[in-house]
Amino acid sequence: MDEAPFRITPHADFFFEGADRGATLEALLYAILHDEGIVKVSGEVGSGKTMLCRVLMERLPEHVEIVYLANPSLAKEEILRAVADDLHVQLSEDRPTIALRELEDRLIESFAEGGRVVVLIDEAHAMPEETLEQVRLLSNIESSRHKLLQIVLFGQPELDEVLAKSSMRQLKDRITHSFKMRPLSEAEVGKYLSFRIRAAGYRGPDLFSASAVTMIAKAASGLTRRVNILADKSLLAAFTDNKYLVTKREARTAIRDSDFGRLLAEKRRNPSVYAAWALVAGLAIGFGVPRMLPPDDKQAMSQSLPPPKPISGEPLAQSKISGATGPDVKLKQIVDAPEAGQKQSVTNPAVQEGKGTISRLGVEASSRISAYQTGPNRLLKARIEATKERLAREPDESYSIELFATDNSDPGRVERFLLRAKELVAVDELLVLPQGTDGRYRIRVTFGGYPDRTAAAKAADALPQKYKQAFRTELRSFAELRDSL
Repeated sequence: MDEAPFRITPHADFFFEGADRGATLEALLYAILHDEGIVKVSGEVGSGKTMLCRVLMERLPEHVEIVYLANPSLAKEEILRAVADDLHVQLSEDRPTIALRELEDRLIESFAEGGRVVVLIDEAHAMPEETLEQVRLLSNIESSRHKLLQIVLFGQPELDEVLAKSSMRQLKDRITHSFKMRPLSEAEVGKYLSFRIRAAGYRGPDLFSASAVTMIAKAASGLTRRVNILADKSLLAAFTDNKYLVTKREARTAIRDSDFGRLLAEKRRNPSVYAAWALVAGLAIGFGVPRMLPPDDKQAMSQSLPPPKPISGEPLAQSKISGATGPDVKLKQIVDAPEAGQKQSVTNPAVQEGKGTISRLGVEASSRISAYQTGPNRLLKARIEATKERLAREPDESYSIELFATDNSDPGRVERFLLRAKELVAVDELLVLPQGTDGRYRIRVTFGGYPDRTAAAKAADALPQKYKQAFRTELRSFAELRDSL
């Protein structure tokens, strides 16, 4: 190896794009370059926020001026001066109104020359509320059509608690994108370890056994900083024992030598934890697990179960679409009535009998899409209706090109994207899928419908260069899109 693979100091060469990190980076680049207002990135301690921020700073084009604020204890008046200092603006007075005006003049000058300015605020959760309010005032600096200053807030989950206060509602309403740095899964930890040692120059077989990866992933709770610490300690233990491969033994040694490893061991020694989970499991079995799950989990569970056996001994009809039985295919199941002894015909309501049309979009999924409130945004409303029609008729094996997916479901923001898109692509080919329930949605935007993956890949290569730079496109089958609802 050329250098230490698991140092905890952020280094852009060791940026892992898995676990949605790469997609979040691309979305941040797009938001900063396309006037998308304030952006928020939250995550637990050690989840990789600072690394993401460093890589973002390196990936931004040269015409973007960067102001990086790492001191969360800045006072209300100090933040204006900190931004001005980084932009080489000499403020003539300390009064906030005068300072804002002078700063605005500098931003207008930069914008006129084709430049942009972005303020990256680290540890935003620790900022005083007065300082965060000053951030909101900074975000108001704009021309008649464009934001002159883009702001990205990086913080721990406590930032969400601060923004949830009624006193912070004006700032919260200006946040157009919210991203969360989720922990790595066990499989992603394995890929992460392999990536890091190869980024350090290693070219041999993997150094971590599957059992070691499992132990490290669980002990670290999927947090990259903890993974780095445990991986480094494990390699040291293997080196001390003159071993090439890191096994459970070395991983266990590393975990015992760490504070969070001891916390994990205490959980294992606490029998009340097992008793509590046994009680929960018993209640779930007694009352029926499906009733305790949210709608999406119920659907996933029903799809994982084997197809039901016919009560009357007659075979169930098979779907002409996927060749399997299930709730979203044309089925007629003959069952014995409990008392009258008569047979009843149960037909899937998603099927329009007598018209020769089979809708591939289930009634429940269609209702969830319709529940998304588009407000006065006519183009968005039209595209969602067109998307439902497309999802209902496209075969499972057809493909679409995913442009992006975001947790920011603000209909006004999606409408603005569609209006800009009209200048670059055929807007009739843009599909907008609101995914979620109970008013909480994730927006997925895809382009077109193609008979197979090969055709979709060719179409993706033909997308406008601006889209190929801004989006990390993915090919999604219509079966996958429907399942995601």
